[in-house]
Amino acid sequence: MNAQKRFEIFRRLREANPDPRSELVYATPFELLVAVVLSAQATDKSVNLATAKLFPVANTPRALLDLGQQRLEEYIKTIGLYRAKAKNVIALCADLLAKHDGQVPRDRESLEALPGVGRKTANVVLNVAFGEPTIAVDTHLFRLANRINLAPGKDVLKVEQQLLKFVPTEFLQHAHHWLILHGRYVCKAQKPDCPRCVIADLCEYRHKTPGESAPAQPRASMHPRPARKTEAIAPSHRRGRVARPT
Repeated sequence: MNAQKRFEIFRRLREANPDPRSELVYATPFELLVAVVLSAQATDKSVNLATAKLFPVANTPRALLDLGQQRLEEYIKTIGLYRAKAKNVIALCADLLAKHDGQVPRDRESLEALPGVGRKTANVVLNVAFGEPTIAVDTHLFRLANRINLAPGKDVLKVEQQLLKFVPTEFLQHAHHWLILHGRYVCKAQKPDCPRCVIADLCEYRHKTPGESAPAQPRASMHPRPARKTEAIAPSHRRGRVARPT
C-alpha cells in the first residue's frame, strides 16, 4: 500500500469520527490503567459494568490495596480470568505506592514493569491518559492492518512498528482508536461489512463482501459512543486531545 492510500484512509476515518475515544469508562489515569488490565481477553462492556461498581468504592492504589484481593474478586468476577487479574491489580497497586508515590508513571519502561501490564496496556495508557502518539495493537487492529495491507506483520510488535513508520504524523495521535473501532464494528473478523466501509475502495483485501459500497466520504461511520463519566482527567494529564471517556 502506498503513502497516498494510507493518507486517504486516515483522512476519511478522521472525517467520519473526528474525536475518537476509548470505550473504557474512566476518570483518572489510574482508573484507566486498572480498566485496561481488566480488559485483557474481555470486552470493554464487561469491564465497564464491573468498574461502575468498583470505582465508587475504591479507585486509588491505596483504596484498592486496602480492599484486598478477595473483595476485589467479588467486584470483577463477571470478567474472564478475574482471579489472576485481581492478583495483578493488587500487586500493581502495591508497586505504584512503593515505587511511584501512588501515581501512574508516564514512561513505557516503568509501566511495563508493573504486574499485569504489557506493551499494549502501556501504549493505551501513554496514548489515552497522557497524549503520547503511540499505537496499541489489539486483535482487531492486528487483523485489520494485515487484512487491508495497511501495515502487514507476523506479530503485534511488527504491526506496531510498521504503523509508527507509515501513519502520517498528523493522524498518529488517534490512529489506533480509528483502526480499533473500524476493526471492531465494520471490518469484523467473520464477515467484514464492506458495503458500509468508508475505505472500501482503498482497501486491498481481495475477498470483500458484496453489496453497494458506502459513499467515499460519509459524515459518520462509527458506532455511537457510550455514556462517560463527567469527572475530567486532571489538567496536568491532558496533553493534546486526551480522551475522556470507551
